[in-house]
Amino acid sequence: MSDAVSDAASRGASRGESGGGSVPPESATRDGATPDGATRDGATGIWRWRLPELPAEQLPLALHLTQRRLPVGSTLELTVSDSVGAGRLARLLVGAGLTADDDPGPGDDGTLTSRVVRTWTLADTVGPGMHLLICGVNPSPYSADAGVGYARPGNRFWPAALAAGVVGLDRDPVAALAAGMGMTDFAKRPTRTAAEVTDDEYRAGFARVSELVEWLRPGAVCFVGLSGWRALVDRRAVAGPQPTGVGGQPVYVMPSTSGLNARTPLAELADHLAAARDLGSLPDAAGSTPRATTPESRRSAPR
Repeated sequence: MSDAVSDAASRGASRGESGGGSVPPESATRDGATPDGATRDGATGIWRWRLPELPAEQLPLALHLTQRRLPVGSTLELTVSDSVGAGRLARLLVGAGLTADDDPGPGDDGTLTSRVVRTWTLADTVGPGMHLLICGVNPSPYSADAGVGYARPGNRFWPAALAAGVVGLDRDPVAALAAGMGMTDFAKRPTRTAAEVTDDEYRAGFARVSELVEWLRPGAVCFVGLSGWRALVDRRAVAGPQPTGVGGQPVYVMPSTSGLNARTPLAELADHLAAARDLGSLPDAAGSTPRATTPESRRSAPR
């Protein structure tokens, strides 16, 4: 991951600072407090937050931390540099779980302003320098409440990621981003099962994720769960590297890590994540960059 975002993520997790403005620390994002540096209009209750100097690539992380800290239903008037672009800002707000009341409006001082509402969902953790971008189908209600993807104890994503050496800390998406692994979803509407996601949600989400990948250029994209990829790209796809990429980057598809997918053991899920990591050249938790592998070659290699 780039030094700028790694430093921003590290500072955000430890002191609540990032780039051109301060953001809440990861450990404080469930207390309902409001974003550092924001001001609240006592008459309307609207929070206003200006980040005109924050680089566009660091905006998703700031939005993630802010979304986790704001109570659901809070209104925030966000001002950023117009270099972000109105279309990109609109897509980043969707990824951050912030629903815009209107289109971003240009200011006279080279800024864009958008009034948004904090929705009940899971915000992306993405940024420049990602070696691997994890894309799920959509958040569960449990994960939307926790603010962490795959947070339910029965889900095997984090145990598999730890076993594969993809992450070093359990259920810490900000630390994972600092290490080079980002996280997003096709759809942002929380549901109990992936089967509840509609075709329209898949299509809109795929377009958003494709633009995100083309912009931030992660080493590889790993889609967790076959349903989304099969619905949109290849109905006959099997787990593993795919012949079709996204946004110019290689794609790996792996089985769902949900506890409902009991037929896929934890060790196999870990092998898939390790193979996806290798595809994107993500260093393992020890700092070494392994050669590209597949789950089959990993299982046959000496241990």
